[in-house]
Amino acid sequence: MSALFTPVSIGTLELKNRIIIAPMCQYSADDGQATDWHMFHLGSLALSGAGMLIIEATAVEPEGRITPADLGLWSDAAEAALARVLKALRTYSAMPIAIQLAHAGRKASSQTPWDGGQLIPVAQGGWQTSSASAVPHSEHETPPLALDQAGLTRVKNAFVAAAIRSHKLGLDAIEVHAAHGYLLHQFLSPISNQRSDRYGGSLENRLRFPLEVFEAMRAAIPADTPVGIRISASDWVDGGWNVEQSTVFVKALEERGCAFVHVSSGGISPHQKIPVEPGYQVGFAAQIRQHTKMPVIAVGLITEAEHAESIIAGGQADMVALARGILYDPHWPWHAAAKLGGTVDAPRQYWRSQPRELKALFGATSIGQR
Repeated sequence: MSALFTPVSIGTLELKNRIIIAPMCQYSADDGQATDWHMFHLGSLALSGAGMLIIEATAVEPEGRITPADLGLWSDAAEAALARVLKALRTYSAMPIAIQLAHAGRKASSQTPWDGGQLIPVAQGGWQTSSASAVPHSEHETPPLALDQAGLTRVKNAFVAAAIRSHKLGLDAIEVHAAHGYLLHQFLSPISNQRSDRYGGSLENRLRFPLEVFEAMRAAIPADTPVGIRISASDWVDGGWNVEQSTVFVKALEERGCAFVHVSSGGISPHQKIPVEPGYQVGFAAQIRQHTKMPVIAVGLITEAEHAESIIAGGQADMVALARGILYDPHWPWHAAAKLGGTVDAPRQYWRSQPRELKALFGATSIGQR
């Protein structure tokens, strides 16, 4: 039996296989509101046969958007727009759906990638960014404002409010974004956090605000809704955040009821040096898995079914997440199941598409046509 196609549990949530669709920014929202693009995009992925779909990084307040076109969940209008998309998905797919809640911090107010991705100055329609410290992401950028106590409270409350909206929408799980150089990661890393108060300096202090945010979110919604986290296990910069500090963070999160950890890396500095190759982040997931009982999700150029299978079978991670690979091939789980002898859920409208030699691929009785 394929290890990749065995069930796995995230808290009380049961997944039929260990393939996760990672959150992928689409930069296609209107004032934070999901559009028809999200209907097409998420609808396609919800029919892929993966174990769970995680909706893209969703800003908890307008100032927390990476770009003006980011998805958000700070208003009734944004909640209603996402509800429309989710209703359509639920009509045709039983796949568990999670959402990643995020705040971009000093990396906010940026152009979309296809427009260059650079910081948009306030004079050109951008907005003042905020962070742990008044240290810009790139030397030429306008420095962010260091969050004071009122700002910290505002941001924490925004995460809580978005978590409550997520639960109201019936989403199956929540992932807190503490990776890729965004706000919570900015508090964790000594590169971006140069505070001298109780939120900066020592590792204990740098963990404090992300843990406060997680605790508040976890307390705000029922215990049977899993709340997990995505982290960057390494900054890939000398003197920065690393896997040893990540392990301390993960242990503290587990004590506070965290349901899973999604292990990525990088994003805090343009000076990062990342040796990109297939599975380049899997080693971090494997290291962290040795120190936690939480399910661990590995990600990072996992494109081949056999590679994904070896990660699970070898005990490096409990699940694998795909991003660009599943955009390129939205039926990647079908093809992986065909290679590995697994089965996947597929809409009955597609049952007749399975090759004759793979009659059990969809776990459904073959049907004919008059």
